[in-house]
Amino acid sequence: MRTQESDRKHPYSRLALAAALAAASIGVQAQSSAPASGTAPAAAQSTELETVTVTATKRMQPLQRTPIAVSVISGGAMEELNLNNLTTITAQLPTLNYRANASNKDSALFIRGVGTISTSPGVEPTVSMVLDGVVTGRPGQATLDLIEVDRIEVLRGPQGTLFGKNASAGVINIVTRAPTAGSSGYVDLSAFQGGEMRLRTGVSGGNNELKGSISAMTAKFDGNVTNVFDGSKVNGYDRQGVRLRADAALSRDLKLTVIADQTKAEDTTPTGVPVSTNVASYPTNAVTANPLYAAAVSPVVPSATNRQINSDMRTRVQDTNSGLSAQFDYTLPTVTFTSITAHRGWVNTQFQDQDRLGTIYRQFNQIADRGDLDYSQFTQELRVASNRSQAFEYVGGLYYFNAKNDEQYRRDVTSCAATTAAALPSGLIPCSAGSTVSGNGVATYGVRSKSMAAFGEGTLHFNPTARMITGLRYTKDDLSYYHGRVASATGLAGVQATRATVNGSTDVDAFSGRIGPQFDLSPNSMAYVTYSRGYKGPAYNVFFNMTPTQDNVLSPETSKSIEVGLKSELMDRRVRLNIAAFSATYDDYQANVPDLVNGVVVTRLINAGQVGTRGVEMDLTARVTQALTVNASLANIIARVKNFNCPPGAAASCDINGKPLPFSPDWKGSLRVKYVQPVAKGYTMDYGLDASWQTKVNFDLQQQPNSFQPAYTIYNARVALQSDAGWTLALIGRNLANTSYSTLIQSSGSNINRYVPRDDSRYFGVNMRYDF
Repeated sequence: MRTQESDRKHPYSRLALAAALAAASIGVQAQSSAPASGTAPAAAQSTELETVTVTATKRMQPLQRTPIAVSVISGGAMEELNLNNLTTITAQLPTLNYRANASNKDSALFIRGVGTISTSPGVEPTVSMVLDGVVTGRPGQATLDLIEVDRIEVLRGPQGTLFGKNASAGVINIVTRAPTAGSSGYVDLSAFQGGEMRLRTGVSGGNNELKGSISAMTAKFDGNVTNVFDGSKVNGYDRQGVRLRADAALSRDLKLTVIADQTKAEDTTPTGVPVSTNVASYPTNAVTANPLYAAAVSPVVPSATNRQINSDMRTRVQDTNSGLSAQFDYTLPTVTFTSITAHRGWVNTQFQDQDRLGTIYRQFNQIADRGDLDYSQFTQELRVASNRSQAFEYVGGLYYFNAKNDEQYRRDVTSCAATTAAALPSGLIPCSAGSTVSGNGVATYGVRSKSMAAFGEGTLHFNPTARMITGLRYTKDDLSYYHGRVASATGLAGVQATRATVNGSTDVDAFSGRIGPQFDLSPNSMAYVTYSRGYKGPAYNVFFNMTPTQDNVLSPETSKSIEVGLKSELMDRRVRLNIAAFSATYDDYQANVPDLVNGVVVTRLINAGQVGTRGVEMDLTARVTQALTVNASLANIIARVKNFNCPPGAAASCDINGKPLPFSPDWKGSLRVKYVQPVAKGYTMDYGLDASWQTKVNFDLQQQPNSFQPAYTIYNARVALQSDAGWTLALIGRNLANTSYSTLIQSSGSNINRYVPRDDSRYFGVNMRYDF
């Protein structure tokens, strides 16, 4: 199998190839170019680029007139590229990155190098996900499979003015498709190597007064990791989802939109796949060999491309995401009033094998975890926005958020300290009959979070080509937690002692906002300069092994950002070029650091000091001919620790000033070429090729050795036959160069593990779709 070695030796060759291809084709673009399904035939006959509209300012507005750095990927492009959730679109969006984990509850998204890494429900995300106008409160909610996507907007940089406190790094705004007045529907079936299948279907219809849609999906994948313990396939999934939407015109001026959705999933992600049997020790970060673990995990041979585990436990995550929202829009000649009332629920259960072994030995305990989460949130937003162009355009409103998060986490530990069995040649000592001793710890904890806000943003037009943007948000947060733990015995590995239930609470108020001028340089180009202040609320580090040292509340994290942007359309609107340069500083950065408690390494959440991120992003779109479109994007982002506040008693290795932030490659880019060719009356061929590339990335804030992913490039291709009668047959190839890479590499205490993505190796599939 191909590895990343060639990319390490020639780290810029992939970029040069992409740039040469883009230059030869006149242009490149970011994620906004791919037309959605159902694009009018007239558009395909024009060499002009289609107008892209976004709601990044809480109002429908052309992308090229929006003074925010925004990338847009359409639902049609996601369908063509077989992208089904936020975790799979990161390759197409250079400023967006994703942290995988054994449980989606502990995953995270990053924009411009900044995100939140924590398993605590008392910590807010730094990147906000908004689904049809509804903000989700926990990062794990962002991993659900999406149904009926119209477009995904990625707003880069602090967006707290309009989107609230957990948007200090950016916003992912998901907009689903509205139902059609006329009857329509589709059936979409995909099948891939490895036992992967996905079926999506939907119908829509009605009239101008009442129209609705219902869509459903089911997907299954056996997995691409083998458990040698029983020969089963893992790292797969089994998912189902349904979405219903109704749009009603209650009067000439009043419109109601009701959306209900639910997705269920069971993912069989292992608790890491062995990369190395070396151990990276804390606090020295010294790497030493662990031959006993190498013998215990045998016959698995750890390596950077390994896709085998040896586990006696069926690790899995069972997840249910659901939501119901009602949006009223009352439109008058000059103003629109909007109300969005929503409830979202999330239930998650995870089963993890913390020893990652198939057999218990004297030297290695057997550790099995189960975590149960029950989360619900209620949100209410009242908004008013001006309708038409006038000297002062505005949007403002009130926002209320109330969330309840309850969890129980249990750890069972089995050891065989009294074994009388003789040592094996490897040095491992098996457990003799009756020599095992078991114990457990159970922690029950939860968080209550309330937030109220008032916000407004306005644009003052000085003249037809110059205007000033001003926005401000006031937020008041109330956060509380409870935590208690019962341990069946003292001295259990990985289990802290029994602790009576403790409680804590805090309330904070803060301001965020932005200001800056915007200029029209020509009828097809615009420039802007903005200064933004972001705010992320206070936090508590509430988790299974919480100790008294972690009872204190963390201060809010604040950010200051300057952004300069240029948006232009050239060559008779055949080329769209958007460029943004930025510099941002985050103070009281909330970060996890390792800490030694009773000889056990635990995570400790602290206000770690100051980090900074700066860079340049380019999105370029070109319609070379009526048949050929080239899309690409490129980002150079330097995300570094500026001043890290090591906690009292921390080791010297805590000094990481100047080191890179995790999950942020310095360079990342993507390229997509699409060519449409008529082949017969009523038939066309659609050829697509896309590539994504990034430089080395670090996965650990403490810069642990072996926690780096080398540079790599992934190539994909699609060839489709389309009929005017509504059906499409496509052949799809993923990771054509057969390049293995990891979405996370981390130390587990006994070894170093990686997390394996779906496209870790080359695979092919077919897609069949019928629109009616």
